[in-house]
Amino acid sequence: MSRLEAKKPPLFISEPLTRNAVSQSLSLLSGILKSSYGPAGRLKQLHNGVGGCVCTTSQSSALLGHLSTSQAVLRVLTASVQNHVSRFSDCGLFTAILCCGFVENFRSLNVAPFTVIKISKHLLSLCMDHLKSEACGCRVSVDFSSVDTLVCLIRSILTSKPACMLNKTEVDHLTTLVLKAFLFTVPCHVETNAVLGKCVIVPVKGRRVVDSTVLPGLLIETPEFQLGKPLAVKRTGSNVIKTALFSVSMSGDGFNPEEGTIAVHHGVSLEASELNQLLNVGKQLVKDEVGLVICQKVMHPSLKQYLKENGVIVVDRAGLSLMEPLGHMTGSQPIASIHLLSPGCYGSLKDLRIESFASKHFLHLIPEDTVICSLILCNRSETAWDELKRVCETAEHVLQLTMKEPVALLGGGCTETHLASYIRHKSSSLPASTFKDLDCSQTQYQLVADGFCRSLESVARSLSHDDGEILIDMVYGHCWFVPSGFPCVSKWSDLVSKCGCGMKDNTEDLSWRFLQGQSGSPGVQGCPKEPSVKVADLLTLDCFAAKCSGLQVALETANLILDLSYIIEDQN
Repeated sequence: MSRLEAKKPPLFISEPLTRNAVSQSLSLLSGILKSSYGPAGRLKQLHNGVGGCVCTTSQSSALLGHLSTSQAVLRVLTASVQNHVSRFSDCGLFTAILCCGFVENFRSLNVAPFTVIKISKHLLSLCMDHLKSEACGCRVSVDFSSVDTLVCLIRSILTSKPACMLNKTEVDHLTTLVLKAFLFTVPCHVETNAVLGKCVIVPVKGRRVVDSTVLPGLLIETPEFQLGKPLAVKRTGSNVIKTALFSVSMSGDGFNPEEGTIAVHHGVSLEASELNQLLNVGKQLVKDEVGLVICQKVMHPSLKQYLKENGVIVVDRAGLSLMEPLGHMTGSQPIASIHLLSPGCYGSLKDLRIESFASKHFLHLIPEDTVICSLILCNRSETAWDELKRVCETAEHVLQLTMKEPVALLGGGCTETHLASYIRHKSSSLPASTFKDLDCSQTQYQLVADGFCRSLESVARSLSHDDGEILIDMVYGHCWFVPSGFPCVSKWSDLVSKCGCGMKDNTEDLSWRFLQGQSGSPGVQGCPKEPSVKVADLLTLDCFAAKCSGLQVALETANLILDLSYIIEDQN
């Protein structure tokens, strides 16, 4: 009989934020995230310590997905950020850095957590009201009749991840491809419930980035089809290719013992019976003039041969990931049983071709109305390709979000510093009734507001990684980055040419202050001025929906962490 170990009592940790281990872990995580932020962010190499692939990245989804922590506080933070990224794809590092900043700045205040939470929620509402106001100088309207703003938005995303290792020519090429791919997915005929299509990324590693291209329709890798051989496709009387899409296995071993007991008469072969049923399906497909059959799983060689002999193109092992775009593009209803074929389950295609790319052969499915497209994505190494794939998927998702809400925000740290300047001005002129409603003193409110603003400014400071000075102008509240190695001079306009987002330049008569994030540092003189926005002048933009959500998630998560009184851990 094995020895039984006595059950350990759970471990109670009171006031977890006061413990050195938690503080050190939070500071370490914050440092890792800040050093990864922005176009000049430092890359991180992640591996599991026992072998396997090494991930080189500066993306939040990869960083937080590979990092493991034993601290419950950090698990709350990372889970919250990962949930945000799963919904918006963008602004993950912004959310995580801002959340760490809120926790670090708020816990050092001599103000009760309950009061901090109430005040910070009020500050968040001021930020959101300002960002959603038409008068907000951080907002940029996106006009889908022009590509200028969309190009800026895509380029900002592509250049924010240095692990993609892109030069300017490659960035420009990919920007055009991503925008073209997105426009392919927009339906030509607008309906009441219009649904955007999908861009399917086809991997080609070891080739130049500029070899990447976009094709309407879907590419399915099919080594058995050789380039140069004529592709005889059966068409219907209306000159379209009828398609059938099977989600069920057609391998002939469809009887699963786990599904129950099958009674078989003496002398009857299950395999032969299944094959006969498959061949009957094949005869029905031929009779219905189907020209293309795609099976998600494996197809029996005999059925495949029969269909080919009757002029039907066959593709099996298509995989689950292609089933949704195939159904969307062709109008086919996935057939889940080989015992029932309905005439309404078929779809159609305009044409089929064989395409060759980088020694790979593809079957190119061309639809009548293009809402599905294929992005053949190339990069020189597997690591850079993995990073570039995530970036392109993020760019596509951001464009979809922008179509729902056609607004973008200024990037390059300018939205954060502008918001901080706005909050400092707004919080200094609140009526006494506000403090009464929040059950706090004006001093408490100003302390929390200052911590809130310093957290926003810390995100902008994280964009600089070369020890250069960071300035904020006293008119618009934008941030300006001074190259490292220059001494402090009285005329900063000699060293800075454009602000972080690229909208303002040094031709205006501006005055600056250092962005140190210290309590009591002078702010913008009055409410920050709202500049006139010219899209052609913009260089860096952020996704409006993702950034607004990130701001809310960061504060809500920080407030949750601040409100933790006990952590109970099971020791068994």
